[in-house]
Amino acid sequence: MELTFSEEQEELRTVVRSFLTRHSSEAEVRRLAATEDGYDPKVWGRMATEMGLQGLAIPEEYGGSGFGYRELGVVFEEMGRSLLCAPYFATVALAAETLLRVADEDARRDLLPGIADGSTVATLALTEEDGRWDREGIRLAAAPAVDGWTLTGTKSYVPDGHTADLLLVVATTPGGVSLFAVDADAHGVSRTHQPAVDETRKQARVEFTDTPARLLGDEGQAWPGIERGLATAAVLLAAEQVGGASVALEAAVDYAKIRQQYGRVIGSYQGIKHKCADMLVEIESARSAAYGGLWAVAGDDDGEAALAASLAKAFCSQAFTRVAGDNIQVHGGIGFTWEHPAHLYFKRAKSSEVLLGPASYHREALASRLGL
Repeated sequence: MELTFSEEQEELRTVVRSFLTRHSSEAEVRRLAATEDGYDPKVWGRMATEMGLQGLAIPEEYGGSGFGYRELGVVFEEMGRSLLCAPYFATVALAAETLLRVADEDARRDLLPGIADGSTVATLALTEEDGRWDREGIRLAAAPAVDGWTLTGTKSYVPDGHTADLLLVVATTPGGVSLFAVDADAHGVSRTHQPAVDETRKQARVEFTDTPARLLGDEGQAWPGIERGLATAAVLLAAEQVGGASVALEAAVDYAKIRQQYGRVIGSYQGIKHKCADMLVEIESARSAAYGGLWAVAGDDDGEAALAASLAKAFCSQAFTRVAGDNIQVHGGIGFTWEHPAHLYFKRAKSSEVLLGPASYHREALASRLGL
């Protein structure tokens, strides 16, 4: 399998990088990270209307552009490079992907066009107090009501949950795991921003008290679609991690070329050379894992996609954390300061490492699927 992008896909990369250079500079990332909402609605709107990024991989019949996961992977890699502060991962990788996988055509026609045109910020509310991303971690209960269903319980660590317009809530019902759509302004919904190590990607605690909810698909049959959507999200996150790690390496190499110690640039010392070489090997290996995942999720084999997703997420998570940490080491004392951007990438690496499950979880899932 040749994991290379077409000329058109590389042109997409160029256009997206140019846009993010203008709208996601270090100064802008720091500014938005310090706000509670964590993103600029005007830029979010331009991403949809001028760039078509929110609807890039949404089929045309639902208001999107109908491109594939390889194009979407290019976008996520570039967003990882710039540490974009926006609810893009929550809306596109989590919510839109889940809607595409759940067996509910009416819900897709009702909800996906708003995501595609940028008018709807959406997220997936799955994790609870223990932060688990698996089926066993779901305890929030849904109860039948006269005119539908109601939810009572709490979801934690919900990506961009405090600013989302649409909440896709995973809950238990008498029939099993089910998926519900909840309007963020619905009765009984209480949302609170949860401070996190990485404030470039906001999280929230969402509480439901007899909240009316719309059942998506059949009761108790939602988990296979959710699981498949999470696999795609893991691969897209891996691509984002590769982008962030690449910038960390570039920063380390650039600094090693100019920083002098004892009359020599530090890049001429063997210890620094080896560290930068190790960082490069980590990134290129992670890139292969992420790109392999993109090619796998673009196919029709759910089993292969799940394997590739766990492999990509486990490897890329650890690679990004190592490279971001080594970048700080190469910079020395200045790399530990608040003024230097190295800590922004390290914090994103640590938060991404646990998002969708840590490396240990995905290694275990990979071994289970392989029968090891």
